[in-house]
Amino acid sequence: MRRLGTGIGWRPEIADAVERMPGIDWVEVVAENICPGHLPEPLLRLRERGVTVIPHGVSLGLGGADRPGQDRLTALAERAEALGAPLVTEHIAFVRAGGAVTASPHLEAGHLLPVPRTRDALDVLCENVRIAQEALPVPLALENIAALFSWPGEELTEGQFLAELVERTGVRLLVDVANLHTNHVNRGEDPAEALAALPLDALAYVHVAGGFERDGVWHDSHAHPVPRAVLDILTGLAARVTPPGVLLERDDDFPGPAELERELEAIREAVATGRSSPAGPLPAAPPAPAGAPTPASGAGPSSPAALTTTSTVGAAAADGTAAEVTAGAGAVAVLAPAGARQRLGVGQAAVLSALVAGTPVPEGFDRVRLGVQARALAAKRAGVVAKVAPELPVILGEGYREAFLAYARARPMTGGYRRDALDFAGHLLKVGRPADARARRELRRWWLDRAGPAPRPRGLAARARVLLRRG
Repeated sequence: MRRLGTGIGWRPEIADAVERMPGIDWVEVVAENICPGHLPEPLLRLRERGVTVIPHGVSLGLGGADRPGQDRLTALAERAEALGAPLVTEHIAFVRAGGAVTASPHLEAGHLLPVPRTRDALDVLCENVRIAQEALPVPLALENIAALFSWPGEELTEGQFLAELVERTGVRLLVDVANLHTNHVNRGEDPAEALAALPLDALAYVHVAGGFERDGVWHDSHAHPVPRAVLDILTGLAARVTPPGVLLERDDDFPGPAELERELEAIREAVATGRSSPAGPLPAAPPAPAGAPTPASGAGPSSPAALTTTSTVGAAAADGTAAEVTAGAGAVAVLAPAGARQRLGVGQAAVLSALVAGTPVPEGFDRVRLGVQARALAAKRAGVVAKVAPELPVILGEGYREAFLAYARARPMTGGYRRDALDFAGHLLKVGRPADARARRELRRWWLDRAGPAPRPRGLAARARVLLRRG
């Protein structure tokens, strides 16, 4: 793996600051936020200076029950080629559920959700990773995610799950030390034990980010300063291996350039401290907060309640075997056995439906934690819609957030955020909202301008041109 150095997540809000910031060796950009033929000028200038740019995908959903869509893979490959990237990265997560594999409504999470650490989920993930690797022009690295809840009946720890994934596919790892801290607080998992189980020779680079704790739950916000606990995990990782690259992630509530530079310097110091310490076992993490779930401990029988919700599910292959195929680079990928995708899909659809559609929480899950996750998903959905359609908060004023959350409680997202914004506006107009007639007219005009295949003509001259064409 090539040496990357110290980097920062490139975002339009801090583009100018990043361009002027000393000591930035590379940047990472959210793949879905750029267009290969129209790269932002600040990003182009960084590339001209020799700064490496890596696309970081968020929508593949490789941990989902469906095989990755060819259109999404093609889009990620195009971005890697446009940026001249040495690799691309994605997440070990599912982001949608339902559809043909479960004969249920298609649902979108709009967020990264944890996969169950079971044999079924691992087999499906390995097959999906191999499909992605074959479609991408550069190596793929996958990131461990933060989670607010655990799946019951898990058969593997996070370290075991990731180690076997690497062994079977040859995929590289993007280790997010902030996510290890999140899972320590929320799921009682020791980050030192997770790191000790990882094949660190597969390490591509490291993420570092901030968050906050509320009522015993850690929220991986990417909008707060990096805490000491996360830097300590980074130091422990660096005591075992020199990270090829370390990157600071910040997605919201951006501080000034001086504060960003201080955080980057703290990251450099944490790595230097780890490299100067004698290698050895990492210190155990402090005890998880009271009430944190107990992590899985090794292989064991899975709970049927974790992945199935009705007695009609679970038609696995008669012998339960899986075919092995050569995966390249000495790795062996296992094709998911018959029935594994359906079993995984039913479980994920049940969980996602509980989170975004208000259906009952599946048996064995922590209802409180799923409630926290559901509220977090709705809040994120409202925030992102406000960004992709900034006119809506202006038109609706202070009533925007309350109106959107009420809408979201009963209407799951079935497409992207722009589609969600249109659906929200259409719903308000259908029920006669907002009450103010002027605001309602503005909202109707906004919706009509965007709901059709092309913007509506404006002004007298435009209307005259339409009448001439009709004549």
